[in-house]
Amino acid sequence: MRHEAEERARGIVLCLAAYLLAALVAIGVLRALAGTHAVLAVAAADVAATVVVFTVSVATGNSSVYDPYWSVAPPLVALAWASRGADRARRTLVILLVTAWAVRLTWNWLRGWQGLGHEDWRYVDLRRKSGRAYWLVSFTGIHLFPTLIVLLGCLSLWPALATGRRPFGTLDVVAAAVTAAAIAIEATADEQLRRFRHAAPPPGATLATGLWAYSRHPNYFGETLFWWGLFLFALAADPGAWWTVVGPLTVTLMFLFVSIPMIDEHMTTRRPDYAAHKRRVSGLVPWFTSR
Repeated sequence: MRHEAEERARGIVLCLAAYLLAALVAIGVLRALAGTHAVLAVAAADVAATVVVFTVSVATGNSSVYDPYWSVAPPLVALAWASRGADRARRTLVILLVTAWAVRLTWNWLRGWQGLGHEDWRYVDLRRKSGRAYWLVSFTGIHLFPTLIVLLGCLSLWPALATGRRPFGTLDVVAAAVTAAAIAIEATADEQLRRFRHAAPPPGATLATGLWAYSRHPNYFGETLFWWGLFLFALAADPGAWWTVVGPLTVTLMFLFVSIPMIDEHMTTRRPDYAAHKRRVSGLVPWFTSR
């Protein structure tokens, strides 16, 4: 037990060092691209930071080093784009909500991460299927692809924090309510799942209580709702920013057609009752259970 705790602690320290290095590289890229459009500069810095984290993943032989990147990057993007010209109330509210989401999600990863001796089962499966091409698959599919998805989601922050000039209004209140509800839903779902696992359920048991009785993936529902909430902030700041819908739409499609099918297939092979559970319970949006 002590050895496991020490290994986990060493892994956390290494991850922290990797992300600090990635942040320094990103800052260097931003300074080198001073004068370039802020969206393009942040995109380049984001990719550069991803390359740093990927390098550490290769060095440690563990792609799970990248896992917290999803929640760490958005608040930094928000700070990079925040402008004094934006509505102060909206700017403050958006940054607070994004930060609350990021801290909560990162903490959830941290308390569940077992250290460098453990790797997400999806990565293990990809490693087995891709063989010698694994690290190319890891870079494109596990590191770069999610980085680009998150960056698309963060596009809503551009009008909300930088270019939008409409004063704080009713739509901002709706956006704040949606975003806060999304954070609460995801936090509740994650906590219910954590308690279920710690209760040592029988092998093959499926969580079907709480939010999990109405959705097979309520945590993913909360996650997608968060990005739609940011989109509403973008529209509140600038109705012409409808194009930022590409962000939440892409995130939603990723969960619907990549993440959920992958997990459902995995669960079906491991849990005898999951096929029936899948027929009864909605995949993403919480809904009443079918008989």
